[in-house]
Amino acid sequence: MTQQQALEILKLGHNVYLTGSAGSGKTFLLNKYIRHLRENDIEVAVTASTGIAATHLGGMTIHSWSGLGIRDVLSAQDYDKFLGKRRLVKRYERTKVLIIDEVSMLHAFRLDLLNQLCQAFRRSLEPFGGMQVVLCGDFFQLPPVTRGGGEADFVHKSEIWQKMNLKICYLDEQFRHSDTELTSLLDGIRSAKINDSVMEPLRNRFNKEIDGSIKPTRLYTHNVDVDAINSKELGHLPEKLLIYKMTSHGNQRLAELLSQNCLAPVELKLKIGAVVMFIRNDYQEGRYVNGTLGKIVDFNEEGFPIVRTLRGERIAARPQSWTIEEEGKVRAEIIQVPLRLAWAITIHKSQGMTLDAAEMDLSKCFVPGMGYVALSRVRGLAGLKLMGLNEMALRVNEEILELDKILIELSREAASLLAKIDTQEKIERQENLVSKIAEKKEPDISTYEKTKLLVLEKLPIAEISQRRGLKENTVMAHLEKIASLEDRSIFDYLKSTIKGDRLEEIRVVFGQVGDSKLSPVKEILGDDYSYEEIRLARLFLD
Repeated sequence: MTQQQALEILKLGHNVYLTGSAGSGKTFLLNKYIRHLRENDIEVAVTASTGIAATHLGGMTIHSWSGLGIRDVLSAQDYDKFLGKRRLVKRYERTKVLIIDEVSMLHAFRLDLLNQLCQAFRRSLEPFGGMQVVLCGDFFQLPPVTRGGGEADFVHKSEIWQKMNLKICYLDEQFRHSDTELTSLLDGIRSAKINDSVMEPLRNRFNKEIDGSIKPTRLYTHNVDVDAINSKELGHLPEKLLIYKMTSHGNQRLAELLSQNCLAPVELKLKIGAVVMFIRNDYQEGRYVNGTLGKIVDFNEEGFPIVRTLRGERIAARPQSWTIEEEGKVRAEIIQVPLRLAWAITIHKSQGMTLDAAEMDLSKCFVPGMGYVALSRVRGLAGLKLMGLNEMALRVNEEILELDKILIELSREAASLLAKIDTQEKIERQENLVSKIAEKKEPDISTYEKTKLLVLEKLPIAEISQRRGLKENTVMAHLEKIASLEDRSIFDYLKSTIKGDRLEEIRVVFGQVGDSKLSPVKEILGDDYSYEEIRLARLFLD
């Protein structure tokens, strides 16, 4: 199936399992569909099974979005607790489309728990409470991680899988690998048909040096101390060290979560000569992708690093942002130069990357799919230096082999059914769906009511400002309006932001002035007190 066919099926509102081999453009297509939804004001929850995958889409982990966290079961008390959380209630009720990326790493039982939560919040026994659900992933890639070892069930074994009436969209185009020998090898792994003709090109890469002056990234199967290796290599360089610190905005807890799950380091340490890789796609000019390898050759007048890639291009790496969006607003944002040291990286963290050159030892692969993920990172075999290989590296789950045949056939059926729909009818059905969802939008409430709802959640003024997309002065004006109509006790949680005895001191001066104007009070209190602090304190006056 082509990306365009899959997009048309998604726009028709079907529940979809979007799959395909590594490099077939699954994430690209998801981003395209997300843009379509947002352009039509359709609330979409963008999630993934892992934090790294979530950052590729500007979303959050499904564990965080759903509120499930690390729970393996849900008790009656858990349901009562969840249903009492205003923010979660609002989130589930407003979401029309739920996207979950990298579902190969999501446990079957967790998908069932998520379905049960959606049904409870949305008061509907339809699958996921009637949301459109888009699952995306590739069962040939890394499986769910289990605590204490043991095997885990992929999501296709969940109870809800068969009830979702999923349309299977199996992408069969290839955008990463132009090397036919590598493509044949990867297809051979996926079909468990590894013969000498497929293996010979791979054997030729044993201990074979890669052309180019840049040292290839070393991929590790185990979580050895990759940071220590990169730091050691950086320390060998004699050049001056420059440090770039990550900045953040919005909800601090979410920003910290975003930082923990993003490949961008909190402190990026660079020197001329450092081997680096870009850790996101250049969506504006297309000069690099997530995984493009290079070397620091200079720093420009602004102090930003200049990277010479393997292809010889010189690119000034300017800061980029990673965000978490919800309800059409950016809830958290981190900003950093989109690079990381690239002498070494784990296979797990490489998932989703396109590497120009990699050195890998696959003699320690310990789970089916690990070798496939590693080998599918490179564009072609010329960019591969293979140091070792074991039997597990080329193995895939036998059950998935059989499932894959079924998925391919179901995808063909979905494409065939799509082809039978007249173009005009298809457009009308897609437009009607957008209108239908739009009709279900909650009635608009006043701007003051919207601010009051956030006050009731006891959010800091800075976060209310960020969530509403308003200046803090405007938010304060809303609070003053609310204070004139409501019981002021709803603001009591903000008292703690005024330190020590300062609130009482401000109250005394207001009493002396005998007026509620700010200027006379500020004049008496002096520069040690800001207008913002005095204005906030005024909320608590009788």
